[in-house]
Amino acid sequence: MAKPNPVIITCAPTGGIHTPTMSEHLPITPSEIAEASIGAAEAGASIIHLHARNPETGQPDADPELFMQFLPRIKQATGAVMNVSTGGGLGMSREDRLRAALRASPEMASMNMGSMNFGIFPMKAKYSDWKHDWEPEFLDMTRDFIFRNTFADIEYAMRELGDGHGTKFEFECYDLSHLYNLAWVIDQGWVKPPFFIQMVFGILGGVGADLDNLVHMHGVAQRLFGDSYEWSVLAAGRHQMRFATQAALLGGNVRVGLEDSLYIGPGQLARSNADQVTKIRGIIESLGLDIATPEQARARLGLKGGDQVSF
Repeated sequence: MAKPNPVIITCAPTGGIHTPTMSEHLPITPSEIAEASIGAAEAGASIIHLHARNPETGQPDADPELFMQFLPRIKQATGAVMNVSTGGGLGMSREDRLRAALRASPEMASMNMGSMNFGIFPMKAKYSDWKHDWEPEFLDMTRDFIFRNTFADIEYAMRELGDGHGTKFEFECYDLSHLYNLAWVIDQGWVKPPFFIQMVFGILGGVGADLDNLVHMHGVAQRLFGDSYEWSVLAAGRHQMRFATQAALLGGNVRVGLEDSLYIGPGQLARSNADQVTKIRGIIESLGLDIATPEQARARLGLKGGDQVSF
């Protein structure tokens, strides 16, 4: 039997969509984001999934100039693949959400594969003291919010980034329908293999964090995409580590980071993104599996290379 592929670890150090700033360890400023990303890469992450925040208020911010304050620094210090978010912040236009990626021309960018209810308002009940005044209102507005990713939005991003810059996509699939949306997009010839699918669990409005759902979505993806894709799993909050472990056992890849969970264990805040990478790396290696290097990730995902970016 052939040895399983090394596991690609993605780290998402700071959330733009669904992470409040309720941890002193969450990186906010460009310098903090750079340091957190470098630490995660040194701990074993081969891909860094990046958002930016307003350094004064902590709010999600798609300003390309903020990204350009940390992207070159991470590139200079690591060999990691930089994956620039096109999710931005809730309520941003598609043009705003693409500004940073179009400026940076990265090897990878995220792409949400369908419009959905995106309910993070239950988090409001968990806190009474807020670091920033905008946070409770930001969470509460998701009671009446649709995170828009129409087929026109998806085509726009793929034409602008994929055709225009040679950027490959991390296809974020929050539900079974998103896999079928991707299959349709592939049939249109908008993207070419290999495809990198990030299955997302535990966001209200998307698929629930039940391991049966992970197994089912993996099976559907296998039928739809065969040998032309790589898959990874992220799960929100307390589900993070057990879902990552199950994905690794099934032959998939994993994502961790403070965007998805502020914790390292029950009631224990993670002190850094590197802490989470170190923990999942230890679990994976204890299962007899290897960790992918950035160059192995580039080869398997068909990326253009770090010398072809604009930072």
